[in-house]
Amino acid sequence: MSLFFDLDPDRCCACGACVIACLDQNDIDPDGGEQPRRLSSGVEYGEKQAYLSVSCFHCDDAPCIMACPVGCLSKDEETGFTVYDNSGCIGCHSCAMACPFGAPAFGADGKMYKCDGCNTRVRCGLEPACLSNCATGAIRLFDKETLEEQHAKRSLRMLTRHLLS
Repeated sequence: MSLFFDLDPDRCCACGACVIACLDQNDIDPDGGEQPRRLSSGVEYGEKQAYLSVSCFHCDDAPCIMACPVGCLSKDEETGFTVYDNSGCIGCHSCAMACPFGAPAFGADGKMYKCDGCNTRVRCGLEPACLSNCATGAIRLFDKETLEEQHAKRSLRMLTRHLLS
Protein backbone atom coordinates (compact mmCIF):
# COMPACT_ATOMS: atom_id res chain seq x y z
CA MET A 1 0.00 0.00 0.00
CA SER A 2 1.34 3.43 -0.91
CA LEU A 3 0.94 6.21 1.61
CA PHE A 4 0.84 9.90 0.75
CA PHE A 5 1.22 13.05 2.82
CA ASP A 6 -1.55 15.60 2.56
CA LEU A 7 -1.43 19.19 3.76
CA ASP A 8 -4.63 21.07 4.43
CA PRO A 9 -3.51 24.69 3.92
CA ASP A 10 -6.64 25.93 5.71
CA ARG A 11 -5.33 24.29 8.89
CA CYS A 12 -1.60 25.08 8.60
CA CYS A 13 -0.46 28.09 10.63
CA ALA A 14 3.29 27.75 9.84
CA CYS A 15 4.08 27.28 13.53
CA GLY A 16 7.14 25.19 12.65
CA ALA A 17 6.34 22.27 14.96
CA CYS A 18 6.70 19.89 12.01
CA VAL A 19 10.14 21.29 11.21
CA ILE A 20 11.30 20.99 14.83
CA ALA A 21 9.97 17.41 14.95
CA CYS A 22 11.89 16.61 11.76
CA LEU A 23 15.09 18.09 13.18
CA ASP A 24 14.67 16.05 16.35
CA GLN A 25 13.70 12.80 14.63
CA ASN A 26 16.67 12.97 12.27
CA ASP A 27 19.19 14.30 14.82
CA ILE A 28 19.86 17.37 12.70
CA ASP A 29 21.82 20.26 14.15
CA PRO A 30 20.48 23.34 12.33
CA ASP A 31 23.83 25.05 12.88
CA GLY A 32 25.66 22.15 11.23
CA GLY A 33 24.68 23.09 7.68
CA GLU A 34 22.10 20.36 7.15
CA GLN A 35 18.52 21.40 6.40
CA PRO A 36 15.47 19.74 7.94
CA ARG A 37 13.68 17.33 5.61
CA ARG A 38 10.48 19.38 5.98
CA LEU A 39 10.17 23.15 5.58
CA SER A 40 7.40 25.51 6.61
CA SER A 41 6.67 29.01 5.36
CA GLY A 42 4.05 31.58 4.48
CA VAL A 43 3.18 32.49 0.90
CA GLU A 44 1.47 35.74 -0.02
CA TYR A 45 -0.88 35.94 -2.97
CA GLY A 46 -2.76 39.17 -3.50
CA GLU A 47 -4.06 40.34 -0.15
CA LYS A 48 -4.15 36.83 1.29
CA GLN A 49 -1.56 34.61 2.88
CA ALA A 50 -1.32 30.84 2.88
CA TYR A 51 0.91 28.70 5.04
CA LEU A 52 2.67 25.64 3.75
CA SER A 53 4.63 22.74 5.14
CA VAL A 54 6.43 20.81 2.43
CA SER A 55 8.77 17.86 2.10
CA CYS A 56 9.41 15.13 -0.45
CA PHE A 57 6.21 14.27 -2.31
CA HIS A 58 7.13 10.54 -2.52
CA CYS A 59 5.97 10.50 -6.14
CA ASP A 60 4.45 7.29 -7.52
CA ASP A 61 6.96 7.38 -10.37
CA ALA A 62 9.75 9.26 -8.57
CA PRO A 63 12.17 10.69 -11.16
CA CYS A 64 14.92 10.92 -8.54
CA ILE A 65 15.07 7.12 -8.34
CA MET A 66 15.76 6.73 -12.05
CA ALA A 67 18.25 9.61 -12.04
CA CYS A 68 20.52 8.21 -9.32
CA PRO A 69 23.40 6.42 -11.09
CA VAL A 70 24.40 4.43 -7.99
CA GLY A 71 20.94 3.32 -6.78
CA CYS A 72 20.75 5.27 -3.51
CA LEU A 73 16.99 5.81 -3.87
CA SER A 74 14.19 3.26 -3.96
CA LYS A 75 10.53 2.71 -3.11
CA ASP A 76 9.67 0.96 0.13
CA GLU A 77 7.28 -1.83 -0.85
CA GLU A 78 5.26 -1.63 2.38
CA THR A 79 4.74 2.14 2.66
CA GLY A 80 5.41 3.36 -0.87
CA PHE A 81 7.73 6.08 0.46
CA THR A 82 10.76 7.08 -1.57
CA VAL A 83 13.60 6.08 0.73
CA TYR A 84 17.36 6.38 0.46
CA ASP A 85 20.62 4.84 1.56
CA ASN A 86 23.24 7.48 0.94
CA SER A 87 26.21 5.30 1.95
CA GLY A 88 27.10 4.93 -1.74
CA CYS A 89 26.16 8.48 -2.74
CA ILE A 90 28.75 10.11 -4.99
CA GLY A 91 27.26 13.61 -4.64
CA CYS A 92 26.53 14.01 -8.34
CA HIS A 93 23.23 15.89 -7.73
CA SER A 94 21.44 13.93 -10.47
CA CYS A 95 18.55 13.18 -8.10
CA ALA A 96 18.17 16.85 -7.21
CA MET A 97 18.18 17.88 -10.87
CA ALA A 98 15.50 15.27 -11.67
CA CYS A 99 13.19 16.17 -8.77
CA PRO A 100 10.64 18.82 -9.81
CA PHE A 101 10.12 19.77 -6.16
CA GLY A 102 13.72 20.17 -4.98
CA ALA A 103 13.41 17.54 -2.25
CA PRO A 104 16.91 16.02 -2.34
CA ALA A 105 19.45 18.16 -0.51
CA PHE A 106 23.12 17.70 0.27
CA GLY A 107 24.95 17.83 3.57
CA ALA A 108 28.40 19.15 4.39
CA ASP A 109 29.75 15.69 3.53
CA GLY A 110 28.39 16.07 -0.04
CA LYS A 111 25.91 13.21 0.36
CA MET A 112 22.22 13.42 -0.48
CA TYR A 113 19.48 13.31 2.13
CA LYS A 114 15.73 13.87 1.97
CA CYS A 115 12.49 13.12 3.77
CA ASP A 116 11.90 9.39 3.94
CA GLY A 117 8.44 9.77 5.47
CA CYS A 118 9.84 8.57 8.81
CA ASN A 119 9.66 5.19 7.10
CA THR A 120 11.00 3.23 10.08
CA ARG A 121 8.45 4.84 12.41
CA VAL A 122 5.57 4.12 9.99
CA ARG A 123 6.65 0.50 9.49
CA CYS A 124 6.57 0.13 13.29
CA GLY A 125 2.99 1.47 13.46
CA LEU A 126 3.86 5.04 14.49
CA GLU A 127 3.03 8.28 12.73
CA PRO A 128 5.72 10.33 10.99
CA ALA A 129 7.25 12.85 13.42
CA CYS A 130 5.91 15.87 11.51
CA LEU A 131 2.38 14.50 11.57
CA SER A 132 2.39 13.51 15.23
CA ASN A 133 3.60 17.00 16.21
CA CYS A 134 1.22 19.02 14.01
CA ALA A 135 -1.04 20.74 16.55
CA THR A 136 -3.65 21.78 13.98
CA GLY A 137 -3.91 18.45 12.15
CA ALA A 138 -2.85 20.09 8.88
CA ILE A 139 -0.49 17.25 7.95
CA ARG A 140 -2.12 13.88 7.39
CA LEU A 141 -1.20 10.55 5.86
CA PHE A 142 -3.57 8.69 3.53
CA ASP A 143 -3.66 5.81 1.11
CA LYS A 144 -4.22 6.88 -2.50
CA GLU A 145 -7.98 6.31 -2.56
CA THR A 146 -8.60 8.25 0.64
CA LEU A 147 -6.28 11.05 -0.51
CA GLU A 148 -8.28 11.46 -3.72
CA GLU A 149 -11.52 11.60 -1.68
CA GLN A 150 -10.00 14.25 0.61
CA HIS A 151 -8.88 16.34 -2.36
CA ALA A 152 -12.36 16.14 -3.92
CA LYS A 153 -13.95 17.27 -0.63
CA ARG A 154 -11.46 20.12 -0.29
CA SER A 155 -12.08 21.24 -3.89
CA LEU A 156 -15.83 21.25 -3.29
CA ARG A 157 -15.37 23.19 -0.04
CA MET A 158 -13.17 25.78 -1.78
CA LEU A 159 -15.58 26.11 -4.70
CA THR A 160 -18.54 26.55 -2.36
CA ARG A 161 -16.64 29.16 -0.34
CA HIS A 162 -15.72 31.03 -3.53
CA LEU A 163 -19.30 30.98 -4.85
CA LEU A 164 -20.71 32.24 -1.56
CA SER A 165 -18.24 35.09 -1.19
